[in-house]
This record gives sequence, C-alpha cells and structure tokens, in this order.
Amino acid sequence: MSESDTSLRTRLVDVGVELVAAEGAQALTLREIARRAGVSHGAPRRYFPTHLELLSAIARRGFGALADRAAAAPGDAAAGPRAQLTALAGVYLRFALDNPGMYELMFRHDLLESGHLGLRDTSLPLFGRLTDLVGRVRPDADARLVAGALWANLHGIAQLWCWGSLQLATGAEDFTPVLRSALDAHLGPEDGR
Repeated sequence: MSESDTSLRTRLVDVGVELVAAEGAQALTLREIARRAGVSHGAPRRYFPTHLELLSAIARRGFGALADRAAAAPGDAAAGPRAQLTALAGVYLRFALDNPGMYELMFRHDLLESGHLGLRDTSLPLFGRLTDLVGRVRPDADARLVAGALWANLHGIAQLWCWGSLQLATGAEDFTPVLRSALDAHLGPEDGR
C-alpha cells in the first residue's frame, strides 16, 4: 500500500472516529464518511471492502483509547488488587460515558464476531487484566466467571447510566455508589466497610 493509500485509509478511520463521537454509531455510513473525508462515495470500498471492515477499524481505535486509559488507571500495586480493580472499573465506566457512540460501536456483536482486524483480540487483554485482579481479590472463586459477571454488570451500569435510568432509580448523582455496590456484590464487602 502506497503512502497516499495509507494516508487516505487513516483519514477514513479518523473521520469515522470524529463522526461517531459527534453523532453516534448510527451515523457511520460509508457515504457519510466518504463525504466528510472529501472523497467519492465509492472510495472507502477500495480500502475497506465491506462496511463492517471500516466499522471494525473505527472500533479498534476505541479499544486502543480504552486500553490507553486503562494502562494509565490510578491504583498502583502497593494499593492492592481491590484498589486497582476499583480504578480499572471506574476508567471503564468513565470511558463509556465520555464516548457513548464509540462504546456502542465497540461492543456490537456483528463486529466482534466478524473477525475483522482482530477486534476480539483487542478487547481480550483488558478482560485478562480484569480476571487477574478478580483472582487476586477472590482466590476462592473462578476468576473468569466472576470477572465475566462483573464486566456484564459494568456494561449494564454504563448503558443504564447513559440512558438516565440508574440516576432515576437510585437517586445517585454519579456512578460511584452504584459501582461500589457492584464491586461489593461480586467481590464481597471491602475491608473496613
């Protein structure tokens, strides 16, 4: 692929990232991305033969951004695995709330199942880190199952918070009390509380 091809491919993904941030996942049509990139409506097909491939490339950027935030999560090793897990869960929720369109796109089943660009491989390291921390907090349990249940709970919190349902149901003004309750439910109460 020539430098200009790589540049246009990157530009199409950049435009998709900008579009999903501004207007949500439903706005990501090939025609709209091409229009905003200043190319013909058929040009994206040269680099992304299917719409799913372009969406996967955009979602991959989202997973990269989430991984970067997770890597920078507070909660050093001296603070212990529970503090690290709390920080990681908070980063995950904050990412979902700051980037609702991208978050929705990242977890679309059709993209994860399609196998384009190793999207599943992009999401698994974060789940691996979650599983490791859960295993250190709950050595008595199957860490993968508890981590899976906790992740499902975090995903639900993110969705319900975005929709405004949890604020209405709980009266909470931020997600921290709901997050702490979810962590307590899956990990047991934190010592000293």
